[in-house]
Amino acid sequence: MSASPPRNPENSQPYRRIPYLVVNRERSARKDVYGSIDDHVVRHAQLLRPEEDSSTVIVGMHPVGSPGYLPAFSSLARAGHHVIACASRYSMGDAALQMENVLLDLAACVRDAKERLGYRRVVLAGWSGGGALLAGYQAEAEKRTITATAAGEYSALADTELVPGDGLVLMAAHRSRHRLLTDFLDASIVDEDNPTRRDPELDLYSTDARHRPPYSAEFLARYRQAQRERNERITARVVDRLAELERLGRGDEEECFVVHGTMADPRWLDPAVDPNDRKPGWSYLGDPRLANNGPAGLARFTTLRGWLSQWSLSRAQVDAVDSADRISVPVLVVVNSADDACPNSHPHDFFRAVRHDRKQLHTITGANHYFTGDGSREHLSTSSALFAAWARDHHLLES
Repeated sequence: MSASPPRNPENSQPYRRIPYLVVNRERSARKDVYGSIDDHVVRHAQLLRPEEDSSTVIVGMHPVGSPGYLPAFSSLARAGHHVIACASRYSMGDAALQMENVLLDLAACVRDAKERLGYRRVVLAGWSGGGALLAGYQAEAEKRTITATAAGEYSALADTELVPGDGLVLMAAHRSRHRLLTDFLDASIVDEDNPTRRDPELDLYSTDARHRPPYSAEFLARYRQAQRERNERITARVVDRLAELERLGRGDEEECFVVHGTMADPRWLDPAVDPNDRKPGWSYLGDPRLANNGPAGLARFTTLRGWLSQWSLSRAQVDAVDSADRISVPVLVVVNSADDACPNSHPHDFFRAVRHDRKQLHTITGANHYFTGDGSREHLSTSSALFAAWARDHHLLES
């Protein structure tokens, strides 16, 4: 199927947006209600194809949602690069998402790009939450460490060949979903069943908050420790419940629960915490005080296994920084200086953790997380130009 060339800014190339499906059979311990028909898993993908042929394709994926309409990928297509934007089986929501399954989805897309579509080289490009996914995939493709799900159950990942990428790009990316959520957790919540019970010493948004910006190093250390402890308390409840279901002979069942207070990172209120050029008192979800308990927060509605795989500090298995020392291909890291979603330290930590010297890090001054607002077109053009120069340096665009 083909589509009409999108309208593009001046001096950019037209491209076709070609939707297609990536389908394969997959053995699973339980029925995955997302994107599966019997034992077949279906992923939606889009090929953003400029008029000029290429033997190299950029493959992007995000754990949830379809990346085809994200500005970073369409900008790369307008710059003349072939791009495959592939959605995971969880494109309609991440409540039951298991990162091990998303790695399988990405593997199917990469294999399809090389074997069916005929591209000789694949450059993996991850924006935002896609960064950790793509880095984790490349690390697993080079040296396997994951053999089961975070819940300790069988994963087809153990039996699936992962075709490695030829290069890796991280754009405005955090290191992992579980690290990001922990940075965001409201440390004042002391009772998961009654989120109105709060420790007043740790309540950032109380009208009579006992600590206000600029926060002291002592308060920040205490707050971060309380966030980690809250994450581990939730994990312990999940593990206990799974064990109880197993004892009851219901180990094949899944359950859902709500996580309250997931947008209470001190850096939203104090620009000196993990500083960059972001606007104080703001976040990618708007006013962080309102988003903290709003319906669109990270991990607001999740499942037992989804929590362990995505959000648990001690159980989740996909993390860009932890994966970095297994990655041998050329790496490009692009940081948006005004990122109002991903912590500024995360991409820098990943870059330092990559052991080889075929790596570059660039910062786009003034760009926010979604490339919106004043200068957004220039920021996107800069991002595409950085990719092209890096790819040429490492011979990734040769015919």
